[in-house]
Amino acid sequence: MRNLRRFLSFLCVAILLLSVSCRRSGVVASVSEKKLFSLKYGSFEDELNLFNLSQAGDVRTYMAMRDGFFYVANGEAKKIMELNSYGDLLTLYYNDEAGGAPSFAHDNAENSTKRVVAYPFNTLGPVAVDSRKYLYAVDTLPPERQEVDVGKRLQLRHAVLRFADDGSFLDYLGQEGPGGTPFPYIRALYATNANELVVVCVTNDGPVVYWFGDNGFLRYTVPITAATVPNPYKDSAEDSVYISIENVIPDLVERRLYLKIDYFANTLDPALKVQSGVEYQHTLLYPLDVATGRYGAPLDIPAYEGTVAEGLGMETYQMPYDFLGVTESGWFFFSVPTDKGFQVQMVQPNGQRILRRTLGARHGDILYYVMHLDEEGILSALFVKRDEAEVGWWRTDILVDAFVHE
Repeated sequence: MRNLRRFLSFLCVAILLLSVSCRRSGVVASVSEKKLFSLKYGSFEDELNLFNLSQAGDVRTYMAMRDGFFYVANGEAKKIMELNSYGDLLTLYYNDEAGGAPSFAHDNAENSTKRVVAYPFNTLGPVAVDSRKYLYAVDTLPPERQEVDVGKRLQLRHAVLRFADDGSFLDYLGQEGPGGTPFPYIRALYATNANELVVVCVTNDGPVVYWFGDNGFLRYTVPITAATVPNPYKDSAEDSVYISIENVIPDLVERRLYLKIDYFANTLDPALKVQSGVEYQHTLLYPLDVATGRYGAPLDIPAYEGTVAEGLGMETYQMPYDFLGVTESGWFFFSVPTDKGFQVQMVQPNGQRILRRTLGARHGDILYYVMHLDEEGILSALFVKRDEAEVGWWRTDILVDAFVHE
């Protein structure tokens, strides 16, 4: 019976995704995106305000997905939309002064299928949702509540807002917990399976991670610098290797962080004997126990290999993937843009199996995008295009699930 289940799992994956990679050399195959819904541009409650894409400056629109529900933070409109997989608006968190109450705000609450929550947002950032349906959103504090860390040369201006599952505002989190010192720039938010919030900040010295319990109080602060992370070249003759901490992402089950570190080395001009540039060497993924501060054995992450025309032939080059995240089952996801869309590399926890798939997308049509990996391994994306924004996903979880249950 067990052998039959294994055979059926492999057969299902082969039919759905055309090929299966069982070794480190994983075969590249295409995975089709399923478009779920579109969002029009405008000022109505179910539209995105992205009128300034042609102007210089950052786009302040972010997305998270949990259990098939999408949470889109539209910083330009100072609102957060909760939508189902059909694009129906379920909850609107909005700034009353920015655009006024939505048309359904005064509907009979018993008959309305939509919920409205008013909050004076300033400049929204990343969002996250835990299994309790608590919503976490990064916001910028008013100038009078911001602080400056003179010693570290940091402006502390961010807070994390917490909303309960019924939409009610709970509190805001700072570095120590509820009502604490503002954060430096927040790059990302993550909610673990234990409903613990992980806040990843960026400082002049490197990333700083704040790990909070499910009650919102701080458990660990983890500063990370290039001088303190493992360096396999430290005791070798290679004294000109540079370290780049590309991303830091928490495990969903254990209190552990994963650091993706890219290593680069100087290159020399053979004729002039002088430095001519910097060349990518390789990538390692290090686990870090947040309680003990100890690093575990690293996982070697293969680079993306591409080709470019060089004279009458083709030149092969290598570049590191971006670290997207880790699933509940421990698979690591990486991606890199290609001329066909995105190539995603999925690495088993022990590194034994590496799967590579091409996610089709036309970059010429995309003005801005944000991707999200959920705990099961579903990759979602918000693609901002010229006439509208599209939300879709790739069911990469089906492929990973077959290996987890074999």
